[in-house]
Amino acid sequence: MAEETVVHLQGVRKAFNQGTPFETEVLHGIDLKLQRGEFCAVVGPSGSGKSTLLNIVGLLDRPSSGSLQISGEETTVLNDSSLTRLRGHTIGFVFQYHHLITAFTALENVMIPMLGAAGFPNPQMRERALQLIDSVGLTQWKDNMAGNMSGGQQQRVAIARALAMNPAVLLADEPTGNLDTKSADAVFSLLRKVNQEQGTTILFVTHNPDLARRCDKTIQVVDGMVIE
Repeated sequence: MAEETVVHLQGVRKAFNQGTPFETEVLHGIDLKLQRGEFCAVVGPSGSGKSTLLNIVGLLDRPSSGSLQISGEETTVLNDSSLTRLRGHTIGFVFQYHHLITAFTALENVMIPMLGAAGFPNPQMRERALQLIDSVGLTQWKDNMAGNMSGGQQQRVAIARALAMNPAVLLADEPTGNLDTKSADAVFSLLRKVNQEQGTTILFVTHNPDLARRCDKTIQVVDGMVIE
């Protein structure tokens, strides 16, 4: 079976404060391909451009120049509403801080992306959310308020929420950074399970060398350039 490229960057540059005396280029001509089912660690020192790269791949920010294709679609020509649609249906996000709505239950938090896409709830959303909650091992906590769960449990809910729209790509920005060693290992193992069972491409930013070594590939970002 031929490989399927789900993320393709060509000559991507990103500068801030363009056209002013304070213009600063953070990414310098990034070339990068991610195939379906790859589990890639992104490593590099603070300030090297990792978060900027992730924001661009996640369509949260636009490159200053270059090409970015997501699932074969050139994103640099899309307007904001088209970018929002593509992001919502193709990319999932897990951050260092879980960003759950603490006054909602775990199940309700997982349903949020589906509600945002459809505009109204339906039984299929609840069923999908229940399946995801079960897949991250939290069925018995599904009706718990997110604010009453442990850090590891909250991050599991965040992963289930990120998978709600069955994204081709999951971007994980230091998802284990605030967790103890045992919880971090459990979250990483869960991401690996998602990667292997669903074929989800995962870009995993981490400062933990042990976790990086357990990924399929390591992408090193140094001074705004990628060294594979």
